[in-house]
Amino acid sequence: MSTLLVRNATILTMNDAFDIVDGDVSVRDGVITAVGGDADDGRHDTEIDARGGFLLPGLIQTHVHLCQTLFRGYADDLPLLDWLRRRVWPMEAAHTPASLAVSARLAASELLLSGTTTVLTMETVHDTEAVLEALGDTGLRAVVGKCMMDVDSPEVPRRLRESTRDSLQESQGLVARWSARPGLVRAAFAPRFALSCTRDLLEAVAALSASTGALIHTHASESPDEMEAVRRLTGMDNLDYLAQIGLATPRLCAAHCVWAGDAQQGLLARQDVKVLHCPSSNLKLGSGVAPVVELLARGVSVSLGADGAACNNRLDMFEEMRLAAVLQAMRRGPGALPARDALRMATREGARALGLSTELGSIEPGKRADLIVIDRDRPHLATAPDPCSAIVYSATGADVRATIVNGEAVVRDFALVRLDRDAVVAEAREAAGALARRAGVV
Repeated sequence: MSTLLVRNATILTMNDAFDIVDGDVSVRDGVITAVGGDADDGRHDTEIDARGGFLLPGLIQTHVHLCQTLFRGYADDLPLLDWLRRRVWPMEAAHTPASLAVSARLAASELLLSGTTTVLTMETVHDTEAVLEALGDTGLRAVVGKCMMDVDSPEVPRRLRESTRDSLQESQGLVARWSARPGLVRAAFAPRFALSCTRDLLEAVAALSASTGALIHTHASESPDEMEAVRRLTGMDNLDYLAQIGLATPRLCAAHCVWAGDAQQGLLARQDVKVLHCPSSNLKLGSGVAPVVELLARGVSVSLGADGAACNNRLDMFEEMRLAAVLQAMRRGPGALPARDALRMATREGARALGLSTELGSIEPGKRADLIVIDRDRPHLATAPDPCSAIVYSATGADVRATIVNGEAVVRDFALVRLDRDAVVAEAREAAGALARRAGVV
């Protein structure tokens, strides 16, 4: 049994009462056993001195693409559909198992260093096992989906076109194998979006999710061009179409939903569909600003993600929290999405989206010890009177002193523990250049 003590912290528990307490957190075998005051319930193998810093639940990103981390800077200043056709799809098709593993390690390094402990990620069509295997060495908690694309379109590279049968068999195999394995990584179903998937595939995914309990991770209602294309194809709104074919359930994690109208917002609420909000990506691709305040008012679960490095270009969850709040202030007035609610989206709502509310999202006895320490000695954090406001409006990922996943410190004193940062960066630089040349985007 391993034990850990984080001491001398200002603890933002993110519990039901949003209690903020000073003191220690004790961890045994990856589980929180005591919170607040002098929580030292015996000798510990490892101690981390928070030095008065903020101690938070690990941040949970519910929409990322680890495979796109090597694409950073190769797909800028394009609208969504052009971005996909001219850059992202060719580069995804050019990936090899080795380059996918490199991309996953680079992403995991960036995420852990900036306080993200859990991700829901959609990879590319092929070689997803390489990502799952690579993540096992990083310490990042992840739910990984093989991208599913069975529409035979000439706009899609040949390597990203698959038969309905093959797509379903491979995805089902990944879900079965990785659900049975112990550890931090498991698999989900990930149909890309309505335009790249046949109705037969989507209906089959709905049935498989119902029988296995696995999550479904997809994109929906992201841009006006996409919405119009879906209407031409199906004769209905994007979210209405997903509901008609049985996908709209509490297991559906729908990224973006920028253009969810009033009726569709009601549908999301009734069906308990989880919305994955990606403000930086939506701005950079010119997609729009999601109606987060309206969704929350209806009781819809809205969590946060950076999306991919090809459309953000950072994986810093602090930036997503800040943007989520200030964009709603612009839409609906200051305080429309308070800092505390943005922080809840990054923690508790992320856990809810992944079906992990009993394990993650708050610092309470019995929950898994996914924790981060934020350094309060930075000039921009030195005088902040409200911890939630300081974290959402002032902090950045570079302020994360320590990251703990499942009771293991994977970042200490701003440095990776499991991974060699310099080696990860060096292999990523080489792999990104070779990948771009194979894809013909240089």
